[in-house]
Amino acid sequence: MKYLQGYKRLLWSMAVVLAFGCAIVAADEAPPPVKVDWTDPSAFAEVRQNACHNRVKPEEWLTALARHVQRRAGKVIAAGQHLDVTLTDIRRAGACEPWRGPRWDDVRVVKDIYSPRIDLRYTLTTADGKLVRSGEATLRDLGFLNRATASDDDPLRFEKRMLDDWLRREFAPG
Repeated sequence: MKYLQGYKRLLWSMAVVLAFGCAIVAADEAPPPVKVDWTDPSAFAEVRQNACHNRVKPEEWLTALARHVQRRAGKVIAAGQHLDVTLTDIRRAGACEPWRGPRWDDVRVVKDIYSPRIDLRYTLTTADGKLVRSGEATLRDLGFLNRATASDDDPLRFEKRMLDDWLRREFAPG
């Protein structure tokens, strides 16, 4: 019985030390180099003009786009810099065509007339907070169907490619 009590105390002590160590590491972590947020999604063209009945919630695709920008921009901006991006309006590639009938109510039809569009604001700063560059960008890809994408099964492939192009154009060295 004493053996079990000693073992429980040891486990308890290890848990306390581990929790304390994690708290110290978390306090010392620097903010992520890329922060992405968005304005009110209900004002986005994608939400206002979408005729799909069972549409995906905007937070789902916004979160996926934000993660993509964080991952890609982290590789493009210089070490020690911080990039803040705010997505202000999005119109995804494709649209629902309700006139096709009830079986097509939530099928997204991708045609060249339904090109993607992303409006955003950004600020790039140094580690000590000095402004390097800021501005607004309007991303369009009218020929989005004429270019290859890395993955044909990603529903956000056209939007991600536009964001990749913008990051390379705007922040890649040289």
